[in-house]
Amino acid sequence: MNKTEIIQKLNLTQHIEGGYFAETHRSLQEMRTQRDGEKRSVLTSIFYLLTDDSPIDYFHKNKSDIVHYFHTGWSITYLILHPNGRLEKQKLGSNLAAGEVLQLVVKGGCWKTAILEEGEYGLLGESVSPGFDFRDMQIADESLLYEFPHLQAEIKPYIQPSYVV
Repeated sequence: MNKTEIIQKLNLTQHIEGGYFAETHRSLQEMRTQRDGEKRSVLTSIFYLLTDDSPIDYFHKNKSDIVHYFHTGWSITYLILHPNGRLEKQKLGSNLAAGEVLQLVVKGGCWKTAILEEGEYGLLGESVSPGFDFRDMQIADESLLYEFPHLQAEIKPYIQPSYVV
């Protein structure tokens, strides 16, 4: 299949972070989060697709842990910026011999970006618990450059251009 067929078959729509997505599950069970006492679904899951014409999932962070699962296509590079300023690089893909991983956990509170560096598309799944809620997500703006000045050159290309003055 090509990227257009995948987008149609999975009913994907454009995501504000870049790429395409579709929510595939939202638990009817709810829980109150320890961090703010708000109700959230216990679990949510999505398909997420990066394509050669939308290859960047721009820097953002979530309050919840997110598990990323590689499904098909070309590998996706993740940059994970930890609160202490450590920048971690991981490749989500199926080439285990080359050090790629099939599953990647990004802890809540870490900034992350995902990049399709080559190929037509990379399809993955994400599970979030407590379930995803837009109130729990923050998209990076240029203040991230000042928070981590030692990483400006590495992170600036992955901040949405509309968020950089």
